[in-house]
Amino acid sequence: MATPRRIARFLASGALSAALLTAGGITTATAATSAVAATAAPSPAGEITLKATPTEVKAGEKVTFTGRSKGLPIGTKVVLQHKNGSKWTTLHANTLIKQGSSFSFDNTFKNKGKEELRVMAGNWTSPSTTVVIR
Repeated sequence: MATPRRIARFLASGALSAALLTAGGITTATAATSAVAATAAPSPAGEITLKATPTEVKAGEKVTFTGRSKGLPIGTKVVLQHKNGSKWTTLHANTLIKQGSSFSFDNTFKNKGKEELRVMAGNWTSPSTTVVIR
C-alpha cells in the first residue's frame, strides 16, 4: 500500500525527472528544487505582540488585550486563542489592526483557572501570556 510519504517522494522524483528531460541540465534541476523549497518556506517575517491587563481577574471581569504588529497590513484580522490541552483554539474575540499597527479588544472569562493566551493574525502568532481567573 502506498503511503502519503511514498506518493510525495514519487511525485517529487517525477517532477525532477521531467525538469531534467525538458531543460536538459543539472542547473535546471537545481533551479526546480530551489523553487520548490522557496514556495515551502514561510513568507517574510511578521511580528505581533500581546499584553493582557489585568493579568488576574475574577470570573466575568473584563480583560483588555493590546498589542502591536510589524510587517502586517492595516486591516488584518487579529483573533484571540487559548491553549486547550496541547492545541490552540480560537475564541470569539477579535479585532483588526488599525493605523499605527496596533490593536486593542476586551474579553471576559467565565471559567476559573489559568488561561494561556495568544493572538493570531494571518500566519503569525504572538508569544503567549497567562491570565489567572479567580
